[in-house]
Amino acid sequence: MAKILIIDDEKAIRNTLREILEYEEYQVEDIDNGINALELIKKKEYDLVLCDIKMNKMDGMEVLSEAMKIQPDLPFIMISGHGTIETAVEASRKGAYDFISKPPDLNRLLITVRNALERKNLVTETKVLKRKVSKTREILGNSGAIEKIKATIERVAPTEARVLITGANGSGKELVARWLHEKSNRSNCALIEVNCAAIPSELIESELFGHEKGSFTSAIKQRIGKFEQANGGTLFLDEIGDMSLSAQAKVLRALQENKITRVGGEKEIEVDVRVIAATNKDVQKEIEAGNFRMDLYHRLSVILIHVPHLTERKEDIPLIAQNFCEEICNDYGMPVKKISDSAMTALQGMNWTGNIRELHNMIERLIILSDKLITDADVINYANPSSFSLGSESASTTPLQNFDQFTNFQEYKDFAERDYIKYKLEKNNWNVSKTADDIDIQRSHLYSKIEKYGMKRAD
Repeated sequence: MAKILIIDDEKAIRNTLREILEYEEYQVEDIDNGINALELIKKKEYDLVLCDIKMNKMDGMEVLSEAMKIQPDLPFIMISGHGTIETAVEASRKGAYDFISKPPDLNRLLITVRNALERKNLVTETKVLKRKVSKTREILGNSGAIEKIKATIERVAPTEARVLITGANGSGKELVARWLHEKSNRSNCALIEVNCAAIPSELIESELFGHEKGSFTSAIKQRIGKFEQANGGTLFLDEIGDMSLSAQAKVLRALQENKITRVGGEKEIEVDVRVIAATNKDVQKEIEAGNFRMDLYHRLSVILIHVPHLTERKEDIPLIAQNFCEEICNDYGMPVKKISDSAMTALQGMNWTGNIRELHNMIERLIILSDKLITDADVINYANPSSFSLGSESASTTPLQNFDQFTNFQEYKDFAERDYIKYKLEKNNWNVSKTADDIDIQRSHLYSKIEKYGMKRAD
């Protein structure tokens, strides 16, 4: 049921409009002045506003201007007994959906209300669909590190310079790559993504450069590789630190000569591709260990952009959390929930091992499980036990401190071991070999632990 707010200083007009709209089964509220109306618009979610122009305390045009700052998509229908073409044009220029003269014609009023509500629904649906189709979201944050990244993107994107993006898993490296493409001269062409860590080493060359029919057992037809698909556009090599040395050599040649050769082929194919790469690894250490070619590193790192961990920019958490809250609520088709100041403080006190991705999941969980106002108690109750840093004020109230849940010492040890292994696996993007090295156990032993605790990688 659509919720409509009537703003008019004449009680008779308010009562008449309310009766008409409630008869049509709309939910209606009314107020006699613009100042209090703006407070209601800040606190509540309305689908439509009917606003008089000539009012005491605050003029209707002023109410319209201020309301557009609060909710830009909220449709306003302006009503006036002194209607002129100039007034209607001004109302439209300030963002009003329509203008109706007093006394309003009943049919005209109802048709305008219905059309305004339909338009609002279309605007909302379009925003949701655009966000689902396009993965390029706003880079949120006002911290010094984020402002520096935004400035670098503005300066670097229009050039042809290759960029190497570093940062932990979930920090937003892919988003930086997308904005580099969106603001580049290649934005009209494709952005092709390759997750080097997700492709087996024996298949990565075929994925990047393509293959000819019959070049190996399962090559039943010709395949066009990612370099050719990205011709004229941008190729994003995500987690390039996991690429095999043989594939690195071929990528280096492609960057040097702007030519590729398909697996099993002899013909050289010219490609015009801008390469952006990303990794969560310390590339210098990988070079020292012999896992990454130094010459490839220098080819890729014309521009270096480091995306900081969320725990390094906690001042950005309220802005990001509120944005996620609005997005998720809109996707679910529910009124936007409010996050209390104490809840924001609790979120800032958490140890975000999963970075932005973990924060998004946390906000979605809170929206599903909490009431209209998300409180600090909700954050504590629905957080992972490992999410709070030991030094935070909230640490003593986390579920980890509830030792009564364990009947014996072995049960507690299993609990702690499972959480520790899960944390390390997620930190290493479920790279079992690297995690086994980090925690100093044999890989086969780690596999046994994963099976014992029924642990699975989240989608």
